[in-house]
Amino acid sequence: MRAAVQSEGVVAGRSSSLVKQAGIVICAGAVIAVCSRLVLPLPFTPVPLTLGNFAVLLVGLTLGSRRGFAAAALYLAWGAMGLPVFSPSGPGGLAQLLGPTGGYLWAYPVVAFAAGFIAERGASFVRNALAGAIAEAMLFAGGLSWLAMLTHSWERAAFFGLYPFLFAEVMKIMLAAAIALRLRRFV
Repeated sequence: MRAAVQSEGVVAGRSSSLVKQAGIVICAGAVIAVCSRLVLPLPFTPVPLTLGNFAVLLVGLTLGSRRGFAAAALYLAWGAMGLPVFSPSGPGGLAQLLGPTGGYLWAYPVVAFAAGFIAERGASFVRNALAGAIAEAMLFAGGLSWLAMLTHSWERAAFFGLYPFLFAEVMKIMLAAAIALRLRRFV
């Protein structure tokens, strides 16, 4: 009888933990969605300045590789279903995933995974900043590759999707690295 009660407690504990983890991933996906809606359109490029990639870094650094990946993938699924989670400067839905910002968006789960994977190896500002820089390099590799395919020019892709964003991206990396250190204690 005692073993049955203990077994039920273990199952209930696992269910509770699973629900908690799912809730964390859903909330993290919502953070990415809200931040992605905060944009500054730039008149000379189809790629807006957004806080979406800041949120992806923050989620990856805070939650780790698996939950960060799941949150970013969930965000993409919501957008593909037509929910208004992508930058309002684009068409939304699947069209957004195939438009000028598609390469960046498709890279989000990989970016969150990479940032989280590196951050899981030891929490410090320097490690988080390094993880953020590596993850951002992956983000821009995906985004610029997609833009180069659309524009038929690496030079134009860099002009539209890299140069205008360098300073802001360094600031996002530093901010995400610092905030993630504090948030990680709670998650």
